[in-house]
Amino acid sequence: MTGPALPSPERIAAVLRFLDETNRLKDTLRSGRTPEGRQESTAEHSWRLCLLVILFGDALEDVDLMRLIKICIVHDLGEAISGDVPAIDQRAGDDRAARERADLVTLCAPLPGDLRAEIVGLWDEYAEARTPEAVLAKGFDKIETMLTHSTGKNPDDFDYRFNLNYGLPATNRHPLLAAIRAQVDDRTRRLDRGWTGPGDR
Repeated sequence: MTGPALPSPERIAAVLRFLDETNRLKDTLRSGRTPEGRQESTAEHSWRLCLLVILFGDALEDVDLMRLIKICIVHDLGEAISGDVPAIDQRAGDDRAARERADLVTLCAPLPGDLRAEIVGLWDEYAEARTPEAVLAKGFDKIETMLTHSTGKNPDDFDYRFNLNYGLPATNRHPLLAAIRAQVDDRTRRLDRGWTGPGDR
């Protein structure tokens, strides 16, 4: 019994060159903090996002779990070039998405055409959020960020209240996301010493 054919040496070399470039994501820092107070990397965020998806995968019907995980792995790859922009600093019309997509295309340049098209296609799917997998990826992405904020050793002036409105359109698009969000919001309220009730949101 024979298995799939081995990729050519040229294809292996191209993939390795791409992986060399994506390794920069380990040094791309985000605003989130680890439990010890170190800034997390985008690679760490993407890893825990995928773990989050796997752990809730059995609660998802009519969803291609492998495709969802692929989208989660790919969604921030472009940040390896231009870095991350914290949500609190993002502004409408800042061309951030177009810049990140262009960076992704640059990053994917060493890849064979089929792999390059797949990765850019997954990023586009995430950006457009039209498929069930992309909708879930966007929602889980917001939840992972809020989870990090709720367990990290943050600066004394950290704005927990920002998280209570952060990503609501994305996390309201699926019942599972909303259920997880409710518990994460409860954590956030307990951390926000100035929060007094629903009217103060």
